[in-house]
Amino acid sequence: MKLRVLGCSGGIGGSHLRTTAFLVDRDILIDCGTGVGELTLAELAEVGHVFLTHAHLDHIACLPLLLDTAGDLRDQPLTVHAEAATIENLRRHIFNWAIWPDFTEIPSAAAPCLRFQALAAGDTVVIDERRITALPANHTVPAVAYQLDSGTGSLVFSGDTGPCPEFWAAVNRIGNLRHLVVETAFSNRERQLAMMSKHLCPSLLAEQMAGLTRPATLHITHLKPGQATLTMGELEECIGEFRPRMLESDQLFEF
Repeated sequence: MKLRVLGCSGGIGGSHLRTTAFLVDRDILIDCGTGVGELTLAELAEVGHVFLTHAHLDHIACLPLLLDTAGDLRDQPLTVHAEAATIENLRRHIFNWAIWPDFTEIPSAAAPCLRFQALAAGDTVVIDERRITALPANHTVPAVAYQLDSGTGSLVFSGDTGPCPEFWAAVNRIGNLRHLVVETAFSNRERQLAMMSKHLCPSLLAEQMAGLTRPATLHITHLKPGQATLTMGELEECIGEFRPRMLESDQLFEF
């Protein structure tokens, strides 16, 4: 399994800052933020599955454009996997003919460009022997994390989450864990805001990782533009023993 980081920023502001999107091999996207804009038309046409962590704009911004750009280049619908509540939000607020056309009816309801597949925490989807399992997360809207399992190794992506004991318990059960990608959206000076918005800051992440029993390489994502240096410095102070690394666009993981 190969994962390419298309975007991993908590915002925009320069050619190197794109919001969350990861390309798995050539046909699966994990989230569909502005990083998807880095793909060529041919690459967009190869994407057959999108797994969404939740419905917030920075994680779904390019989904409508992906369908409009490459929907007619595929002979099968693009399948979007997400929690039922996330799918309902997309139907109601995005694919509603007011904000964007409903691609579940284009070019026809019988042969659409888009289909939704509901999942919940604990569910596993198998695509060509690759196992993608939804894990618990705790955010202001319904959300999940994901375990990507090639059979020989796993990468876990937290999505957007605040403190979530269920997530860490699930991580501790993964015997072949190699990479752990965890959000840290705020610095410690904004701990209260992190708690209110159900994100993490370095001190909150340290509290959560105290119970981690599985070894893994730790990668930090969703850093706010302009605060990356501050937050990474605080992470070094709080959890330096885990050797946290800042996730960056164009990184490639093979596991």
